Amino acid sequence: MIDGRRIVVVMPAYRAARTVEATYRALPLALIDRVLLVDDASHDDTVAVARRLGIEVHVHPHNRGYGGNQKTCYTLALAAGADIVVMVHPDYQYEPRLVTAMAGMIASGVYDAVIGSRILGGGALTGGMPAWKYVANRLLTATQNLLLGAKLSEYHTGYRAYSRELLEQVRWRENSDDFVFDNQILAQVILGGWRVGEISVPTKYFDEASSINFRRSVTYGLGVLKVSVDGWLWRLGLRRDPRLQRRPGGEGRP
Repeated sequence: MIDGRRIVVVMPAYRAARTVEATYRALPLALIDRVLLVDDASHDDTVAVARRLGIEVHVHPHNRGYGGNQKTCYTLALAAGADIVVMVHPDYQYEPRLVTAMAGMIASGVYDAVIGSRILGGGALTGGMPAWKYVANRLLTATQNLLLGAKLSEYHTGYRAYSRELLEQVRWRENSDDFVFDNQILAQVILGGWRVGEISVPTKYFDEASSINFRRSVTYGLGVLKVSVDGWLWRLGLRRDPRLQRRPGGEGRP
């Protein structure tokens, strides 16, 4: 808990048996009120390892996809009384100790959402990000900033924190169950006028860290472009989308 605000860490897991323990033990557990892991029908020992560690586990009977996993994560976190929800991938790619800083940025009342950026600080390539992914990240991010009217350093990180108020009002339940969910919710947050902060996060790429192959990356990239173009058209008043709405009392993007 920070400043009286209840912090819940959610872990969307899929085949994370070899990394979930290291991720969990690196978390600042003294400040976290609850850790929830949602397993997306893994075929390895992810659930057994998590339960051995004492993590609260919810298991999908069938694979629902990365976006579908997040939907369960946020639903459970809100039901658990979370004031701040931090998503930490259990593949140990992102630095778990920065949960404190990310949650603190929201608890301060300055931000409604915080993303852990692999680009800020220039550590993405030194951390092992493949060159083609880095180039794609930079090109997509530049395009998204232009279309959505924002100035983020990246849109493709899986390390995120949200306030309860944001998760209660943004219509993320209507988003995709696939990887593009991350970009849909971020577009909703930006266009809705929610305050987004960034923090530099070192990252590690290794064999056990989760990743998507080139073919799925292309599909993801095309989906990201569609989300951004749709957001641009919404800004211009040329598209209606009930999932996009300005937060109460917020200006939203023009």
